[in-house]
Amino acid sequence: MSDHQTYDLAAAARRWFGKMPDALTERERRVLKRAAARQTVSRNTNLSFDEDLTFGQRLADHVASFGGSWTFIVGFGVFLGIWVGLNLLLLRSAFDPYPFIFLNLILSMLAAIQAPVIMMSQNRQGVKDRLAAAHDYEVNLKAEIEIMALHDKLDQLRTRDIEAMLQKQEEQIALLTRLVQQAPPSAD
Repeated sequence: MSDHQTYDLAAAARRWFGKMPDALTERERRVLKRAAARQTVSRNTNLSFDEDLTFGQRLADHVASFGGSWTFIVGFGVFLGIWVGLNLLLLRSAFDPYPFIFLNLILSMLAAIQAPVIMMSQNRQGVKDRLAAAHDYEVNLKAEIEIMALHDKLDQLRTRDIEAMLQKQEEQIALLTRLVQQAPPSAD
């Protein structure tokens, strides 16, 4: 980084954050550098997050997605209805007679496996949400800096235009004063 860029970073840190450059967080420093270089901050956090998932994590997300769907609820309800109906119809030769102990065992095992898998997926979704929130903060921070910089530029333009207008008026007044002094006296 050149001395000019260091000076710009220091000036920008004081101007936009009211801090010295060494007091900036890594995120603030990164946003300032990107703003100074006119680079974008936004990126698709979903793509970068999803690229790093293992097979097990992807499987857990699919299980959680399917386990929390109406397709699963309706399908499982139909399965339970068929299980109970068949066992009630078969009476003495039922493979799982009332009170359906084997069905309870299957449901308990399903819940024992499905609950931690869904929790793993929810934990990962929480991490993904925090990553997206941090990225949103960076984008918003850069947008605020850009807006404040635009306000500064507009103020500079207004000041320059007012100074030019005042200079023009002074020139016109000076010209009128010379014309009045050069005009012959009027005969009253």
